Amino acid sequence: MKLNKNKLVLDESQTQWPSIKDKQTYKRQLKHWQTKLLHVQQAYFHQGRRAVIVLEGWDAAGKGGAIRRLTQRLDPRGFTVYPIAAPTSEEQGKHYLYRFMNKLPAPGTIAIFDRSYYGRVLVERVEGLASSQQWQRAYQELNEFERLLIDDEVRIVKVFLNISSDEQLKRFEGRLQDPYKRWKLTSEDIRNREKRGEYVNAINDMFVHTNTKAAPWHIIAAQYKWYARIDVLKTVVKQLRKGIDVSPPALDPSLEDITID
Repeated sequence: MKLNKNKLVLDESQTQWPSIKDKQTYKRQLKHWQTKLLHVQQAYFHQGRRAVIVLEGWDAAGKGGAIRRLTQRLDPRGFTVYPIAAPTSEEQGKHYLYRFMNKLPAPGTIAIFDRSYYGRVLVERVEGLASSQQWQRAYQELNEFERLLIDDEVRIVKVFLNISSDEQLKRFEGRLQDPYKRWKLTSEDIRNREKRGEYVNAINDMFVHTNTKAAPWHIIAAQYKWYARIDVLKTVVKQLRKGIDVSPPALDPSLEDITID
């Protein structure tokens, strides 16, 4: 599995961010891409295909909002969202990939990971939850894990939602002031923010070692939520339908001569 020649990197000096200016444009594009994704989901169901969608990104970058828009028009029977937190006591005694292997999608379905197995080379690396040997070894393990899935005809889409440090602070303050959003903000989020430089290094190393031709990373400019949600939808649709016939199946011949009164 060869790495892409195009090097991905987070630009901490970025000042210009793409956006969608008006709500009508946003709503029109949202409906368009959600309908496209529904058609892709139906094709995967009828053809027995499987997909894994990985969402990583900064705290408060909008992963939850993006997932809501991804799944809003889908058939709920055809996808599962897995919010990934710290491993349970049972999971801690097993290989870190164990809890992801038992969440792989069944034929005709899609698994969506809100954070993922890449935690080994991100939060576990930065917070010292994995030894240097463990997280450095993980790059090869992750590539081999994804190769195993791809060889088994599982389509993988990996996106990273990127926002500036200032925007993250603004969103943290907004959550703190909103009684209905305070639950989203934890002391761990604040502590992680203090190590942003270390996380930037870990993220860029992740891109270097796991941005492969078969399972590339897609950086989403998430400074503006409307743009980010559309770009996530667009990226997922384009990646899932590559080489796939998404046209609806032909009518069952047994139904052709049936008259419905």
